[in-house]
Amino acid sequence: MVDEQRQLLEQVERLLESGDVSDLRELLADQRSSDIAEVVELVDNDQRRDIFDAMDTPTSAEVLEKVDEATRAELFELLKDEELSRLVGELDPDDAADILSELPEGERAGVLERIPAAESAEIRELMSYSEDSAGGIMDPLVISVREDATVGEAVDKIRAAEIDEDFFSVYVVNKVGRFLGDVRVRFLLTRPEGTRIADLVDSDTIYVNANTDQEEVRNIFSKNDLIVVPVLDRGHKLVGRITADRVIEVAEEEAAEDLYTMAGTDRDELDTVSVFHAARVRMTWLLPCLIGTGVTALVLMLFHGKFSVEDLSLVYTAALFFVPMIAAISGNAGLQTSAIVVSGLATGRLVALTLGQVFAREVRIALLVALSCGLLGGVACTILTHFNGAESAVEPARLVFAVGVAMFSAIMVATTLGLFLPFLFRQIGIDPAISSGPLVTTANDSTSVAIYMTLTLLLAT
Repeated sequence: MVDEQRQLLEQVERLLESGDVSDLRELLADQRSSDIAEVVELVDNDQRRDIFDAMDTPTSAEVLEKVDEATRAELFELLKDEELSRLVGELDPDDAADILSELPEGERAGVLERIPAAESAEIRELMSYSEDSAGGIMDPLVISVREDATVGEAVDKIRAAEIDEDFFSVYVVNKVGRFLGDVRVRFLLTRPEGTRIADLVDSDTIYVNANTDQEEVRNIFSKNDLIVVPVLDRGHKLVGRITADRVIEVAEEEAAEDLYTMAGTDRDELDTVSVFHAARVRMTWLLPCLIGTGVTALVLMLFHGKFSVEDLSLVYTAALFFVPMIAAISGNAGLQTSAIVVSGLATGRLVALTLGQVFAREVRIALLVALSCGLLGGVACTILTHFNGAESAVEPARLVFAVGVAMFSAIMVATTLGLFLPFLFRQIGIDPAISSGPLVTTANDSTSVAIYMTLTLLLAT
């Protein structure tokens, strides 16, 4: 598949260089819109203009929807206002709403004004929901029938419907439009035409509310093996549906968002080609980390004064060699715990468990890890003190014991923070993935070094 895409790119570039518009149009007409979108992402703006001129409107609309956000931002500048309105009007309302949400509000209003009123109203309705909610990702086009309808009337409504997407059930509402359940298409095909819909409706249909977070929607699909789910408003009225392919997109978005957060950046880097913008985004995270490491350095400077009596400077020197080890091991141990908890919260696997249950499991793991690292750290300290000469200032066994206990304690504290912070952040409405980010990791370093130096001072003197 990669070779085929590379070949397509070479063919397109060759035709663009030769100016053979007719052959280019014929080539693109035989390609999938997803493949054309990848080509569009790799060529320059002049070539993009020629490609869009060679495609028909429906294909151009699909390509606009499938390219990445950074490329689409450049296409917004490249396409004329009338052309952009025409392309957006070709898309399904949910896809159109997603694209228009990337435009500045003034430009967005101009595009909507050029779209037919009925379609524009649907798009505006979708954009009124949060982009991370069920309402923001739903498709408003559904097929519904009244409970007093017959199978024959439901089939006629299906035949008359103008829906390009596949569907597997017909939704049922009462006289005032409240959702009652659904009827599978197979029942409509196997029951007599005079059968009442009310006799076939499944009232136990799983649904979501329009304000339900998209991450929760994804978990509902996963736990119940769903293909489609209806979306209801606060009045329990049917407003749309969410299909499995849309949920797959949501899962990818959520996974990428958590990854960016844990790495100390965000998806804004993908929305622009500006290296200055990308550097600014990263520095937003790295500057607080720089301050945090400065705090760690200050902790070491303060302890240096405490050790600067008699021959304790040798003890300080020996202990200082282990600071990177303490910070790295404790920080990574906390990161491992927080990553497991964040993943569980994101997938819904730990949502049903109490904090106490999670703590009971993770603390046992942390004890084993901390004990192992403490013993290994003590062994390493024994070797180091022998070559460093610190045994002349303090009994080697006491220094080894101090280093081992300090490493054990630092790891336990970091692991506890890695466990509790995701739950705390989730409780107050902050993305739990932040608890695995560089800010918290840096805070773990400062805390663990302070614990380590304090215990070393108390136990080695």
